[in-house]
Amino acid sequence: MKVVSLFSGAGGLDIGLIKAGFEVVWANDFDKNACASYSKNISSHINVGDIHQYLEEIYDLRDIDVVVGGPPCQGFSVAGKMDPQDPRSEHVWTFTKVVENLNPKAFIMENVKALGQLQKWEPLRIALLNNFRELGYSVNYVVVNASEFDVPQARERVFFIGFKNNSKLIPDLEKMLEPYKVKAKTVRQALSVLDKAGTGNNISLCNAKITLAPNPVMRKSPYAGMLFNGMGRPVKIDGYCATLPASMGGNKTPIIDEAELYENEPSWVDKYHLGLINGAEPMTFQEAPKRLRRLTVEEAAVLQTFPLDYIFCGGQSSKFKQIGNAVPCNLGFNIGRMIMDCLINGEMDNIIFNINNQLEIEYN
Repeated sequence: MKVVSLFSGAGGLDIGLIKAGFEVVWANDFDKNACASYSKNISSHINVGDIHQYLEEIYDLRDIDVVVGGPPCQGFSVAGKMDPQDPRSEHVWTFTKVVENLNPKAFIMENVKALGQLQKWEPLRIALLNNFRELGYSVNYVVVNASEFDVPQARERVFFIGFKNNSKLIPDLEKMLEPYKVKAKTVRQALSVLDKAGTGNNISLCNAKITLAPNPVMRKSPYAGMLFNGMGRPVKIDGYCATLPASMGGNKTPIIDEAELYENEPSWVDKYHLGLINGAEPMTFQEAPKRLRRLTVEEAAVLQTFPLDYIFCGGQSSKFKQIGNAVPCNLGFNIGRMIMDCLINGEMDNIIFNINNQLEIEYN
């Protein structure tokens, strides 16, 4: 089953699909460091540069079974300006044009949760769905939590998935993905494959200073809100970490409690948060205890389920960016398994369809 991969980044989704049995034959990304990482670890079929310069080459490809990709999400993300005029938002339509020209058996388009949930983007969702239907695809979208697909991260993303089939039918993607869910390891369990930070296979320390916020933004959970300056949140060692952002590398890099991770001591963040909830004064402008540090590059890669031997190219900030931008490999693998079963194992006739009024209204 041959795959064309667009907006491929360092290859997180592609790694998962290859593990699921697909053959990626062509890929592209604008980021030269991400392409260097992809080429070094996966294959030289990655092409660096603006996708528009490659469209004629793409359209000449033949017998492509699946088109996949994660168009730039900055225009849709709540972490950005959510500007409908952001030129990067136009790439979702570039994706649809490639699907139109290659006419694959299926496609997978990934993006931020906001595109699948916010009212602001409903007209765009409807337009995308209708466009794919006009191309002959039975299509729907689903918001998934990566922690339900073997990723130790509470990362939520939307996937638009379509099959060349009766375009009047709407696949129930939630039910279709249910058999492919795999409960993830905890952060502690996942990071157990790495040596202590700064040693062995875990050497890429992030030296961004950690200071306590003078006016902390409180939430019910110690792992939400803002207890520290910057957007870096503490990592829940015996649970799942929050979404790893592409902006890691400075004070947006998540925070690890070494004493809790390596020595099984009670969480300092939990204790500090509880004190604040009970009326204690914030430790304003103070440097955080030495037991707290930023996530390393290697730890971030493990939490995105990249292979342990995966080598990222470029400087540290670029490596963090590549990791944060990626589709977690294990998420790609489990979604890929579902697509493979539908296409290869003769189960197209068994796709679960859900023709409910709400979806029909949205499509119309």
